[in-house]
Amino acid sequence: MILDTLKQQLKQYFNLAPYLEDEGQAKQSILDGVSFRGPNILILIFAIFVASLGLNTNSPAVIIGAMLISPLMGPIIGIGLGVGTYDFPLIQRSARNLAAAALFSVLAATLYFLISPVSEGRSELLARTSPTIYDVLIAFFGGAAGIVAIACKQKGNVIPGVAIATALMPPLCTAGYGLATLQLNFFFGAFYLFLINSIFIALSTLIGVRLFKFHAVTFVNPDRKKKVKRWVYALVIITLAPSLFLTVQMLRESFFVNDANTFIEDNFNLPNTQVFSKDAYVKHWKKYIEVTLIGQAVNVDSLKLALTAKLDQKAILRGTNLTIKQGFSTTVENANPAQGMGDLFNTVMAQIDRQKASIDSLQRIIVARENFDSLSYAIAPEIRVLYPHITRIALSRMLMCNTDTRRIDTINVALIEHTRPLTKDVHTIERYIETRTGLKNIHIMDTSIDKK
Repeated sequence: MILDTLKQQLKQYFNLAPYLEDEGQAKQSILDGVSFRGPNILILIFAIFVASLGLNTNSPAVIIGAMLISPLMGPIIGIGLGVGTYDFPLIQRSARNLAAAALFSVLAATLYFLISPVSEGRSELLARTSPTIYDVLIAFFGGAAGIVAIACKQKGNVIPGVAIATALMPPLCTAGYGLATLQLNFFFGAFYLFLINSIFIALSTLIGVRLFKFHAVTFVNPDRKKKVKRWVYALVIITLAPSLFLTVQMLRESFFVNDANTFIEDNFNLPNTQVFSKDAYVKHWKKYIEVTLIGQAVNVDSLKLALTAKLDQKAILRGTNLTIKQGFSTTVENANPAQGMGDLFNTVMAQIDRQKASIDSLQRIIVARENFDSLSYAIAPEIRVLYPHITRIALSRMLMCNTDTRRIDTINVALIEHTRPLTKDVHTIERYIETRTGLKNIHIMDTSIDKK
């Protein structure tokens, strides 16, 4: 009974039937975004320049703005709709428009970076050259959110959000940067990310079209329908096979990096030597681990021999090329100027000294504050004996600003509650508190007045 009730509640939560858009209108909204003519091309080129400026200046806000402007999502969703409804002409038109959009984007970005005075690769540029499994998942779930929004009446801000999350435009700008600076690794890495995003957005759209049961294209000739189906299936397989292969490779690389980092943490716990930097990556189908050590010098050859044997014990780490570099030593006689680490050591030590001085200063402030806060607790029993009519007392430090000169002074304040007026005792109480606590210029604040 409880299980049936729970099922009914879940069914109500996930029931999309009342919210679904008319299929014709949903398809038309997709078809409107597929076309790349006139204003769409100009908007795309301007958006590319905006995104390139954002990448050039390392500004995430500008990049996000460019992604909101860009009309790149339309042809990709059109491919997913075409495959899902066996609309081969739509697939061809969407693919052609997507290719044209990608070409215009790369050419515009290349032109920008050719004339740009800044040729250095910033972090936002470099981030678009190394796709991971997370990019695949972002594209897939982003595309899924997009097709749900298109199929439903309540669209909200989903489509702009998908455009930002899947980040289609920045990889094309980075590909243009690679061409402009003749760095083909940037070009292929970035274009590979764009391809991954496009394929998995189209895949999630295809699945959504099938789940929402969009009607397939009707063919007068059954033989033509079969032929189109074969072409569609062939296109799906040809499109998905590389992406699945690349996904498997990215998964393996992700697992390798995680296991490599764990291996480094477990096996480089040396008493007087620390890991200064570490890197685990796959390049040209080969696995690499690079570790730089600082501190007391170690026998690198012996350490490498021992750890290589440990690497071979785990399948995913087997055959990894391990490189161990000895950085700078903590003693002057062990320092190696030839490695160019002396300046870095001095910089790091200076930064540590600055941080330590800052920590010590903050600790002194905290101790002083704690001591100050405990003063009222310490003198309360004496106040009760000397001035029985005082019921509560608190000591505080406040900032007072002169309204004419705007000068700020620090004053010590005693907040006092009492049962009878303090007129005759104010100066005596001030002198007592100053003598007892060592505080100067005590100001009495009568808090009982506010309660009358």
